[in-house]
Amino acid sequence: MVTKAKKTPAERINVHEAECAQRYKSIETQLEAGAAKFDKLERMLWGVYPFILILFIASSQNFGG
Repeated sequence: MVTKAKKTPAERINVHEAECAQRYKSIETQLEAGAAKFDKLERMLWGVYPFILILFIASSQNFGG
């Protein structure tokens, strides 16, 4: 049976900090990807607004509005 050497509090803190750094990096990457998707969606919405305005104007002219 292999026994593990007990880690000192400083070693445990160092391991914890390394794991947290990896997690935070992963979270940052996911947030950046989400922001890029949101920016794309926002551009798509702004692209639709002129068409809605044109349809509104065209419909008001065709029906005597």
